[in-house]
Formats: sequence, C-alpha cells, structure tokens
Amino acid sequence: MENKAFDLETVSLDDKNSALVILDQTLLPNEVLYLHLTEQADIWEAIYELRVRGAPAIGIAAGYGAYLGVKNSKATDADSFYKEFSEVKKYLASSRPTAVNLFWALDKMEACLLANRGKSIPEIKEALRVQSEEIKAEDIRTNKAIGEYALSLLQPNTGILTHCNAGTLATGKYGTATSAMYLGQERGYNFKVFADETRPLLQGARLTTFELAQAGVDVTLICDNMASTVMRNGWIQSVFVGCDRVAANGDTANKIGTSGVAILAHNYGIPFYICAPTSTIDMNTPTGWDIHIEERNPDEVSKKWYEKPMAPETGVKIFNPVFDVTDARFITAIITEFGIARPPFSLSLKEIFKKKKDAGY
Repeated sequence: MENKAFDLETVSLDDKNSALVILDQTLLPNEVLYLHLTEQADIWEAIYELRVRGAPAIGIAAGYGAYLGVKNSKATDADSFYKEFSEVKKYLASSRPTAVNLFWALDKMEACLLANRGKSIPEIKEALRVQSEEIKAEDIRTNKAIGEYALSLLQPNTGILTHCNAGTLATGKYGTATSAMYLGQERGYNFKVFADETRPLLQGARLTTFELAQAGVDVTLICDNMASTVMRNGWIQSVFVGCDRVAANGDTANKIGTSGVAILAHNYGIPFYICAPTSTIDMNTPTGWDIHIEERNPDEVSKKWYEKPMAPETGVKIFNPVFDVTDARFITAIITEFGIARPPFSLSLKEIFKKKKDAGY
C-alpha cells in the first residue's frame, strides 16, 4: 500500500523565498495547512506553540531558523556576523527548554559557522544552508536505522502500544518510535498498534492515529487510562515511545504520561523501549532529576478542546507539566541509530557513542 504519511513533509526550507515551511500540527487531523514563516518571531512561536513538534523536527526547524536568521545579514566581517548569529541562536534556544535536539541543532549550526569563519560572508551563509539541510538528511538516515534495530526485536502479528507522537510528523521521515511500524508495514509484519490519546494536547489521537492510518497500519485509539486494560487483555507485546532527552544513567524525559505507561509495562512483564537518536542523549545530564521539566498554559487542560470550560474557573489550580521522567529501571532498552543499549545504561550508552565515533561521526 502506498504510504501517504510520507507525503506530509513536516519541515522544509524554501530558500528562494527565505522561508521555513512547516505543517501546522495544531490543526491536524481536521486541516492540513502549511505555514511559510519568514520572521524569527514566527519561527519562535511555531516551536513554542507546538505547530512544529517532536524533538527531531524541532531540531530541523531550529537549524533552518538559524540559517534564515542570518541569511540576509548586512554584516561585512566575521566577528559582526558571528555576533548576529549568536543573538539568533540565543533567541531560538529560548523557545523550548527540554528538547535537547533544539540545542544540538543550534550548536551544530554554530560549529559550522566557526569552522568556516575564515571565509567570506556569502561563503559562510552557504555553508550554514548546507548544514541546515544536512541536519534533516541525517535525521532521516537516523530514523531508518533506529527502525531497523527496533524491527529486529519484534515478531509479526504482535501488538504494540505507543504514547504521544514520535512519528514521521515529529521528524524528517519515518519517525523514531514508529519507524519499525512503517518498516514492518512494508514487509508484511501485520502489527496491531494501540495509540494512547495523550492528554492534554492529544498528540496520539490527532497525530499518531492520523499518520499511521494514512500508511495503512492497523491502529486503535485508546484513552490514556485504558493502557492497563489492553495490557491485561494480552493485546500488547511491546511498548515503543520516543523521547525528548535521555540522561547519562538512562532516565528519559518524554511526553507526560510516559512514565505511567512504563510502570504498567513493567508490572505486566512487557518490554518497554525508548527510541532515541544519539542527538537526544545528553551525557552531560547525570540523571532524570537534572532535566528541566517545562510547564505550559493551564488552559490546555481545562479549555483547549472544549466549547465550555470543563473545570471550575475559580478555586481550582491546574498543574500542566509537558513531560515526565521514566526511571531507567523501567526501560528494557534504548534503541539508537548505532545499536541497542541495555542496562546498565551508564555503560551501554558510552558504548553507543564509541560506536558513533568509530563510524566517523
């Protein structure tokens, strides 16, 4: 079956018109609308408001945004140009504090600039453009590799649970947690995927089911609080989720509700897998306690999807953290583009980075 999900390009560069082009994910699944963003404030807002979302896609958008931020710079010397770039980088970095790919991509763009600092300003700009395109190309290669490793852990005709959206909509292509699902679909594995709705922003309901259905995958939507039931029924043989940051000890920050799914999977003896590009693994963050957890507007919980407020507007406080941290002890393995890391993660993640270095990255 033709995979229509891959027709939906999440993030791209329109260099001719100096625009970042994104699929506005806040409107899915009811409307497919592409935004052409030419102002830094609009790019910042798109990242902050989750019009573009998912750690890899945020990184791609940040790479393009950094290039566009200085593309039309009037600077005539490298020092002035670098100062201008640094201001753009700092501004874009303030949009989302948890997703490490945002900072990884911006650092990669800065390293590119510094490596080309002795060249003319037009040559530096071209190098930044090429680097921004490579960030996306690398993401697609990475996701495909993660999918191949993940697929090696799966048997045909099995049930998979996923939480939030770590699919092609959250990346350059394939997704992280969904990559094995797409590869399995192409190879006749006949997976049955269950997708948590993922309150309060419903990324599972709006995005994951949308893209998997587009690809012809057998997908069933469940409320977040139904995960225990489908596990107890024996319908789930594995759980695959993405992540926004992995600490050096294997603790992992992902969309709120992920840790609960991991605890349930542990209770039922179901393997729980994190799909993480190495760009998402932060060896400078010792444990999950060191990961900053972003809180968002309380209205997302009580008002966003309703015609009328679904909680009293006075006398009730609302807690709305975007992420939670899954303890490493509940994680069966972390699947990367350079192999599968297993406990103890403090050792196996170092081995993954050694493989990456040996491969010339």
